[in-house]
Amino acid sequence: MIPGPGRFELPEGLVYLDGNSLGALPVGVADRLGEVVRSEWGHGLIRSWNDAGWMQLVGRVAARIAPLIGVDAADLHLGDSTTVSLFKTTVAAARLRPDRRVLVLEPTTFPTDGYVTAAVAELLGLELRWCDPADPLASVDDDVALLSLTHVDFRSGALFDLPRLTAAAQARGALVLWDLCHSAGAVPVDLTAAGADLAVGCTYKYLNGGPGSPAYLWVAPRHQAAARQPISGWMGHATPFAMARDFEPREGIGSFASGTPPVLALSALEASLEAFDGVTVEELRAQSLALTDRFVALVDEHLGGRVEVVTPREHARRGSQVSLRHPAAYGVVQALIARDVIGDFRDPDIARFGFAPLYNTLADVETAVERLVLVLDREEHLDPAYAARNAVT
Repeated sequence: MIPGPGRFELPEGLVYLDGNSLGALPVGVADRLGEVVRSEWGHGLIRSWNDAGWMQLVGRVAARIAPLIGVDAADLHLGDSTTVSLFKTTVAAARLRPDRRVLVLEPTTFPTDGYVTAAVAELLGLELRWCDPADPLASVDDDVALLSLTHVDFRSGALFDLPRLTAAAQARGALVLWDLCHSAGAVPVDLTAAGADLAVGCTYKYLNGGPGSPAYLWVAPRHQAAARQPISGWMGHATPFAMARDFEPREGIGSFASGTPPVLALSALEASLEAFDGVTVEELRAQSLALTDRFVALVDEHLGGRVEVVTPREHARRGSQVSLRHPAAYGVVQALIARDVIGDFRDPDIARFGFAPLYNTLADVETAVERLVLVLDREEHLDPAYAARNAVT
């Protein structure tokens, strides 16, 4: 059963529709973080690596994320940023296909994915090939080592068919790397059932782990023995406290570890994931679709012709956000924020509204559209104050 906003510390009267960029603060996280700082770090000091179970934090958090993406917790690593996780998995994938020289990426992907893939191509002397987002498989031939895709497009909210594309690319001998940043926690993902190869994801969007919370990476068990990531560090060593000179990787996904686990961030994330207790992935998806369906219907009813809904209307092709196109989209978003409805803006003309099924309600949808109508009717989005953009849009 969806718990609703009661599990979150949301300001009264605020309609928060930006959980696809930064999730809300779950109840209990601030207290837990204070306990870790004051008691475990302040009093326990270095003893807490053992006494407070800091060394087991990665495994505990992995156990909470794993059901949301259809994997075994033993095959998840946490502790790096999404960028570092992408770098590790992209290099590992290329090394798993040493006879192939091409990495395929779609041009509307999140910028980090493009930057990292281009850097890996340069580092390893590979070719970066841009594909048609409408048909990524058309670019996958016998020379492709990796097809790298974001499950949900961050601008439009369009959803790729993960199982179909995975199977089709694998049939051509390529591996597939999925970026789950904009889907996990709101959209069903079953990597194991899809026979997927590799995946990464952040934890500060629908998983509500807090700004900059650690990302996760997953490598299918069948690849782990042969997979070699490029950042060997002491936490990826088979016996880190033996302080051996030569590197011997841990077995399994542990070989993808590098540095010391970020204890404060992982502790906050562990507490935040308690908000998913008692909730199934199917319930999350049903709520997500109900919210986005209602939002689209009300926009069509009240704003038809004044904004364009660019998010796919078909359930099978929609993530958990609705994106609207308007020539003054930045001003629209800022004017809504002034009316206590928070979404965000993406270049060049997209106003995004992310619906987090754990805490957003149909009442939020009604209020958001009512205030959007007022903003446009009164031309509040044309306020000269919005001519200059904030650093974060």
